[in-house]
Amino acid sequence: MAGMMDEMRAVLAVYNGEWKERKGVWKFSAVIAERKAFLSRKKLTYAATMRFDDAAKAVRFSEMLTESGSGFGDTDGGISTGFGVKTETYSTFKGPLQGTIEEQSRLFGKDYTYTFNYSEIRSKIQAVAGKYGYTLDYQVLPVK
Repeated sequence: MAGMMDEMRAVLAVYNGEWKERKGVWKFSAVIAERKAFLSRKKLTYAATMRFDDAAKAVRFSEMLTESGSGFGDTDGGISTGFGVKTETYSTFKGPLQGTIEEQSRLFGKDYTYTFNYSEIRSKIQAVAGKYGYTLDYQVLPVK
């Protein structure tokens, strides 16, 4: 599995994300958008979670978006009473995230000016897993 993880790290390196491992679960996360306003800041983070099931030769895979914001003043479209931090998480319930980040961002009611293709990351992970004889098993909820 070490060789497979090294290749997965290499193919996702272009996204400038961070890898963490905890109790056999690997998580890749990358900030894909950031909005700055007067005294406030919001970040949209993509996270992919993977657990390697050697017995089944499968990679259990899930993904989600997390939006977090912090700042003083107008942090959520209204007037705030002071410094605040807010975090929201969005995941899909009918399968993998699809399309560009603009499509997902409309669910948030926000305007982000960039593109991000989730299926590209899944394809890269699936290709590496397939090279080692593993299948990609998409799971709706985060792998625990």
